[in-house]
Order: sequence, then C-alpha cells, then structure tokens
Amino acid sequence: VATAFGTGGGTVKLWADTFGGDLYNTLTKYSGSLLLQKKYKDVESSLKIEEVDGLELVRKFSEDMENMLRRKVEAVQNLVEAAEEADLNHEFNESLVFDYYNSVLINERDEKGNFVELGAEFLLESNAHFSNLPVNTSISSVQLPTNVYNKDPDILNGVYMSEALNAVFVENFQRDPTLTWQYFGSATGFFRIYPGIKWTPDENGVITFDCRNRGWYIQAATSPKDIVILVDVSGSMKGLRMTIAKHTITTILDTLGENDFVNIIAYNDYVHYIEPCFKGILVQADRDNREHFKLLVEELMVKGVGVVDQALREAFQILKQFQEAKQGSLCNQAVMLISDGAVEDYEPVFEKYNWPDCKVRVFTYLIGREVSFADRMKWIACNNKGYYTQISTLADTQENVMEYLHVLSRPMVINHDHDIIWTEAYMDSKLWTGPGSSLRKLRLPHSLCLSFQRSHGILLGVVGSDVALRELMKLAPRYKLGVHGYAFLNTNNGYILSHPDLRPLYREGKKLKPKPNYNSVDLSEVEWEDQAESLRTAMINRETGTLSMDVKVPMDKGKRVLFLTNDYFFTDISDTPFSLGVVLSRGHGEYILLGNTSVEEGLHDLLHPDLALASDWIYCITDIDPDHRKLSQLEAVIRFLTREDADLECDEELVREVLFDAVVTAPMEAYWTALALNISEEAEQVVDMAFLGTRAGLLRSSLFVGSEKVSDRKFLTPEDEASVFTLDSFPLWYRQASEHPAGSFVFNLRWAEGPGNPRPCAPGAGPVSAVGVQMKLEFLQRKFWAATRQCSTVDGPCTQSCEDSDLDCFVIDNNGFILISKRSHEVSRGKVWGWLRTHHSLRLIFRVTMYDYQAMCKPSSHHHSAAQPLVSPISAFLTATRWLLQELVLFLLEWSVWGSWYDRGAEAHKQKKQDQLQPCDTEYPVFVYQPAIREANGIIECGPCQKVFVVQQIPNSNLLLLVTDPTCDCSIFPPVLQEATEVKYILQSSGMCARMRSQKLRRRPDSCHAFHPEVRVEAGRGWAGSSPPSPVCLGLCPADRSMPMNTPVPVLFGGDICVYAL
Repeated sequence: VATAFGTGGGTVKLWADTFGGDLYNTLTKYSGSLLLQKKYKDVESSLKIEEVDGLELVRKFSEDMENMLRRKVEAVQNLVEAAEEADLNHEFNESLVFDYYNSVLINERDEKGNFVELGAEFLLESNAHFSNLPVNTSISSVQLPTNVYNKDPDILNGVYMSEALNAVFVENFQRDPTLTWQYFGSATGFFRIYPGIKWTPDENGVITFDCRNRGWYIQAATSPKDIVILVDVSGSMKGLRMTIAKHTITTILDTLGENDFVNIIAYNDYVHYIEPCFKGILVQADRDNREHFKLLVEELMVKGVGVVDQALREAFQILKQFQEAKQGSLCNQAVMLISDGAVEDYEPVFEKYNWPDCKVRVFTYLIGREVSFADRMKWIACNNKGYYTQISTLADTQENVMEYLHVLSRPMVINHDHDIIWTEAYMDSKLWTGPGSSLRKLRLPHSLCLSFQRSHGILLGVVGSDVALRELMKLAPRYKLGVHGYAFLNTNNGYILSHPDLRPLYREGKKLKPKPNYNSVDLSEVEWEDQAESLRTAMINRETGTLSMDVKVPMDKGKRVLFLTNDYFFTDISDTPFSLGVVLSRGHGEYILLGNTSVEEGLHDLLHPDLALASDWIYCITDIDPDHRKLSQLEAVIRFLTREDADLECDEELVREVLFDAVVTAPMEAYWTALALNISEEAEQVVDMAFLGTRAGLLRSSLFVGSEKVSDRKFLTPEDEASVFTLDSFPLWYRQASEHPAGSFVFNLRWAEGPGNPRPCAPGAGPVSAVGVQMKLEFLQRKFWAATRQCSTVDGPCTQSCEDSDLDCFVIDNNGFILISKRSHEVSRGKVWGWLRTHHSLRLIFRVTMYDYQAMCKPSSHHHSAAQPLVSPISAFLTATRWLLQELVLFLLEWSVWGSWYDRGAEAHKQKKQDQLQPCDTEYPVFVYQPAIREANGIIECGPCQKVFVVQQIPNSNLLLLVTDPTCDCSIFPPVLQEATEVKYILQSSGMCARMRSQKLRRRPDSCHAFHPEVRVEAGRGWAGSSPPSPVCLGLCPADRSMPMNTPVPVLFGGDICVYAL
C-alpha cells in the first residue's frame, strides 16, 4: 500500500530516522543532556532512596495546618476580650465629640490646603505582606458606607469605644507576623480595619462596602437555617410593589449560605413553585441555586387573588417533612411571607402546623405604603416567634431584610456560645489582575462568635481576621509530593478551598474576572474520575485513609492529557470543618532521592549567575522579619548557609537537596558557556536558549543569542506561569518530559506574541531533572526538508522528496498538533491533523473526552425557564402601562432615594448584566497517539477516492512523520480544533431535574442555636395590633417602622470572630 504513490515504506523510515538523528545530535549538543546524565550517574552511589509514607505525610501536614489556624483564632480571641472589656467600661454619651481616622477622608485637603474634617494626616507605606498596598501598621482606620452618617452619636460612641483595639491589633501582629487583615465590624455600620488603609470610593463617589452585608457576618450571626419564601403574585402586587417584592427575595437569598436550605413559592389563586423541579423539597442555598432562583424571580408576573392559607400549609408541610427525614439544616426553620397584606390571621393553619411549640418562625414583610392590613401581618409574625417589617421603597429593603437575622442570632448570643465559624474563601480584589497562581488571590475567613451581658441579647459586632490560603498551603511543601503530586483542601460541604485545578479567574476580553462560583466548586468537579465519589464521601466524613484511582490529567490548557495512577491520602484538620488530601502519583511520588554534599562545595556552586530557585517555594521563611522580606529565596539560602543571619529559619531538607543539585548541575554552566563561545556570528542560529530544572526547584539557563533576539522573553519568567515552578505544580515542560523515556526529547510548539511566532520547546526527561532547549521553528523545518531529500540504497536514485508536489508530508506530535507542513497556515495554534477521525478506526490515535466543570460560556440569547408564566405578554404590557401612570408621582418622589441607594445586590445585578460569559459545563476532545505503534500504513476513504498514507515514529522524540498522496481531496475532513462544547442540560428533562434535586453528601456544622427560653419571655414588646397577641409563642414586632434602625449587627470582612453584647 505504501508504494502506491511511488514512495516505499523504507524511504519514509529513512526520512524519519535521518530527521530524528539530526535532531537528537543537535539537541544533545546544545542542551548538554548527555553530560548531565553522566554527572548524575557519577553520584548515583551516594544517593539515598527513601519510600514516602503518604499517610504519615498527610497527618504531618494536617497537624501543622491545625497549629497555624489555632494561632489565628487565638489572635482573634485577644480582640474579643479587648472589645468586651471596652464595651463594658464605656458609657454612652449622646453629645460625644471625637475625631477619628476616616479611611475615606484621611490625607484629603480642602481648597485652602487644610486637612478636611476627619481627614488628618495618616502615614501610609507600601507593604509587600499586604499585597503591596499602602498601609499604616501602627494604627487602624475606620470606614463607613455612604448611607451611614459619620458623626452619628452611635457611630462616635462605637468608634471611641473600639479605639481600645488598636493596641491589641499591633500586639497580635508583632506576636504573629503572618497575620493579615484584622478588623472590627460594628452593628451600627462602621468598620475598623488594621493595618489602616486609604479607602477609595467608586467612580460615582459612593462607598458601597457595608461590613454588615457580608456573607461571613451572616454565617457568624446565625445558625444554619431552612427557609421557605412565600411571595404574593396576586393582582394587587402590580407595579412597584412587585418590583420591591422581587428585590426583597433577592436580598433574602443573598443572606443565605452553603449551610442553609431554601425554596420559593409564588401564590395567587394557586400555589406555584417558581422552579417546578424543586416541588416539595428544599435545596441547598449554594451559589448556583441562589442565582437560578434569582433568574426565575425576575420572570414572576401578577394575576388573580392571593390565597395565603394554601401557601402557608405548603410551606409548613415542606419544613415538617424535611425535619422528619433528617434532611436540610436540622436547625432553624422559618417562613418568609412577602405580601401587600393579609385579610385574616390564618389561626387554624398555625394551630395545626406550628402551635404550641412554634418550631417554625414566621417573618412577614408588608410591601408598599398601605397599612390597612398591617395589623394582621404583625399578628402572624408576633404569634410565631418572628418579626414584622414594612418595606415601602427599594431603599428600605436591605435594612428591613436584615432584621430577621437579629432575631435568629439571639439564642446564640444569650447562650454565650463560643463557636468557631469558618466561612468560604473569598478573592482579594486587588490581586485579580496580577500574575501568579490562584493561591495568591484567595483568603480564608474564620469567625468565632462570643458574647457578653447586655440587655435583650443584641449583637454588638464582630472582630476577625483572614488567613491567606497561600500561607496555609505552604505547610504542604511541593518538593515532598513528586512531579505530579499535590495537596488539596475541601470543606464540610464538599467544596474545594485549594486544588491545583481550581481556576477562580476567567478572561473576558482583556480583563481578568473572578468566576461567580469560584468558591463553590465541588471536589467531584475537579476529581471527576471518582464516579462513585468515594474520596469525597470519606473526606466529608472526616475519615483518615487512602484510595487509588486511575486519572486523566489535563495539561497545557487542556490540549494534552496525562494518564496517571494516583494514590490519595486524606485526613481531617481538627477544630475546623476542613479535610486535607495529598496525592502521590505512582512512578514519581512513591520514593524520594536524598543527595549528600558539603556546604562549602554546594555554596560555591549556588553563586553561579545562571542559577535561580523557585520563587514560590519556601526554602527559607522571609515574610516574618521585615529585614528578610526584600530577600529572594536564593539570597536567603546563601545567608543561611554562610550563617550570616542567625534569625533565618529554613527548610534544611530542601536546602540540602538544592545544594546537591547545584553541585551536580554546576558543570552545565561551563559547558554552555564554551559552546556559546565556539559559535561564530556567521553560523546558522540553531538554539535560542538551553535550560534545566531539578526536583528541588533549581533552575539554570543559558542564552546562545542576544537577549533582544530571544523569540519568547516570557519563557521561564513568572509572566509565563506554566513554564516555572509554582506552589501548585512543576513546570509544564518538566511534567511532559517526566512521562517519556529518559534521554528522549519532547517537542511542544509554543507561541510568543501570536500565531506568527511559533517556537518549539524540547525538554529531555530525567528521573531527578529535566533539560531542554528553545529554538525557532524555522530551524526545525529546514532540518526536516533537508532530511527528506535523502534516499535509501534499496530504492535506488532519489526520485521523490517531501518538497515534491505529488507528496504531502507532515510532522505532528503525539497529540496530533501539526509542527511542519508545506502549507504554513496549517501550523497554527490549536490546529490538529484533520484526518484524526478516520484514524480512530485504524487504532493509531485514540480520542479522549475530557470534561471541564468550571468553564465559562456565552449565555443563550433567550432564557428558558421552567417556571410557568402567570400572565400573557399583552397583559404584562398593559399592567406595566397602568403602573407607569398610577405610580409616576411616587416614582418621582423616590427618585432621590433610588439614585443614592447603592448596595452589593444592585452592583452584583448590574455586573451580571454586563458579563458576557456564565458558568457552564463543557466537554472537549484530546487525541493521543498509541506509542506502541512505531510505524503503520493504510488507506483513508475520502468520498469518491482513496488517500494512501504512511506513518513513522521519529526516534527519541514525541514526533511522527506522516506522508500522504495529495491527489485525493480529503477536504471533507476539516481540521479538528480542540474547541470545548457546552454540555446542554434540558431543564424539563427528568435527568436534569434529578441532577438539580440531588442532595450531595455534606456534613452539618457541629453547633445549632435555634431557640432560648429568655427570648420567649422578652418577645412581643412593642407589638401594637388590634388585639393582644396569643400567649402561645411570641415574636418581635415594632409598633412603627420609623423607629431607629440601630439594632446592633455582627459583621465580618473575610473571616472573623463575632462579638455579642447582651
């Protein structure tokens, strides 16, 4: 078959062997790989091999993490004690006059050059420990949102009282210099943060951050909860009332977290689940479900008459069934009734389902300015341990919704419980656009709720601190885990805190943005090969153990795949809701090589100018002592070895390995230097750069051309994260080389600034190191065309070559990417040889389907909801028209409030409107050549004709030579692009519905504070209704919504301890 177009298989093999031999000679010469192999061979007898005990390793890491986190909690406890004492010693002074450092006004001057009021001089210096932000580590500053008056008596008294925290902030930081932000968030709205910073308003001059609205505050303030929201969609809710109701629901959803459960029922003449798939159940209030509900809420339309009792019965039945089935939170339960009024008190419903125990609280929200039905709404709340509030404008929504949290928090406050609350990680917005791994950007909040005596069990506020996940993962050193190994953390809900495949950012245009669900990625979505979720189940159950799994690991942005057998070792981290996992890949992580060399010899070789160490790895601790923070890791190691700095703490095992690698690889510098000197300027430019890396994170490199001529200047720099050692992983070239035979070269076509500047990177494999070169593609092509002019003696005279018009020749890599072709446009980024589909049947190349459960896709043009429309489009248009006429005056009156009202919910909604991409699941193909097939030939069916081909492996590489007959047109097979395809779920399908209803295994928080007898005794003061409330179970009902909204609230800024005052 191979001779059908005049070229024998022997000739193709000769071309492949000649090209492969030329490449091998060139690459071994410029890389120095043979010299490096010899040097390691010379010291082989001195190497010590130790087996890695994965369980012992994970236990040690877990213990270190536990100790670190305990120190953070102790720092926050110091703040709690100081805050409690300061509040007890403070007497409220209505006429207090007090100047403080307002974060927005500091260093601001008026037109006369004088400092503005509350804006005195505040020294700020850039600090690397705080993301290079200008800070003042001597004192804290105070931030207030725009809608809080900075001289209100409550604010002034609170700020004055909390001045006592400054000394504790500084003392904590001096005791533990790894601490990050410390803060106190007051229920009155001010936010004291250490170190002090300058706070910049947004482009509209508005300060949107309100510490009381943050998710961690809510989780610290209340125990887990099951919530059923009932919304009136009858005809009377038209216009602005419905708009307010929708925003009220959205605001309630924003107060829920991953430990809460929720459902939403719309009612008029009938009861409608706004998501029919969730009928009769509660679903976890994770980000995906909350956002799904928000979309459905926006589509609600009004119609008919509101029948409240049916909706109440449905809500109570759901909550009862879930409680009896031991599902949901198994803690607080509540019904949120959102309506413009109630015509009766529905006492029979409460007698049947809720009295006398009142295990379900009922919170009522009266929508609109009318008060005709207010008494009934108050009665319902006050007789079911709830709270009544009236929301007449959009600007009222946030404060009024938050009242239910005060009620739910009181049992915890009165109990004086000291529960440690750890919340989901959040991303530091200042670091979104910076280079580096995701661990640089994620912070882990924690909170510990404490209380002290004051009347009515009202919250004073929250103090807290953040933990940078990067600092936590430093306690699982990368070098101990092998080339493909890694450590990861997950929560009691199965969400990952840290994982090398966690990708919290995505690119939209030129901007990097955090994905909406970056902190709720499930372990099963990154370790998706574990179909039975055995690993996830064991870790959520806080087990200590091990399991093995064959996995497919994506590399090179999903273009390639590794087939590995991983051993997983896992255990819990005591006193936290987290579990730790360690992965060791067989063949790479089971054993560790320990070298031996003298300090004197190693120190000399560390001083070579071509040597660098992994900047992300911790050879020495340089972030505690301010004098050490400017040191690079290499400088710190040298100072440690020369005993120049007795205070430096270093990882002695890693330093020994670096010394050993420095000694073994030192001859490479002299070799590369001599080679560069022997290359004349007139000689053909062959290689831009040679480089090597070792398993200790040591990197050497040498240029053979001027730095201005290097095709890719980002290579081996932090700007090209995949090419350097990071806290997450080894470089891509190192990982690729490790999976090929020692001494062979792996080619990877890279692109400098665009498709016009490709350059191959060819690392060679070694057990403890990888060495490689970077060259321009043009040199590779010239070598190839020259090699294919060769002819074998068997075939006689050279009658054909790949340059002839009657032959098509390609060089492709083991994943099907084209490196060399006559048609330069085929050598383009991401282009795969187009006939791969046919070769499935020939079993030369097999397709691997990969999945990405963190993808971002363009949304559909139209949103298709499962919710049934409640009115026709024409009716909706008429309703909207009537509303415009009837509510115009009210709208104009409220315009000033609407214009100044600006909260997180509105900002999030605005941002969502602008986003072009949304979270989705995708699948994509990866093609892999069968390495056992060294040569093959056959026929490709191309419609009316047949195309003959020959495939030959190119020795000592991951490349293949493909020769075909161009006379048969195979354009029916377009180039195969590795484009991801969104996995479409049909919402109405039983499969999708089952997926949405499924309740993944989770572990509930250890504590629950649902009720306290003292709350029941005090409940009901201030109730003003037409008849006295039932003595069965009382709630909290203000007589008038004009009362001051200064009930203290607990607050968090990323992780914290909640301070209560009773």
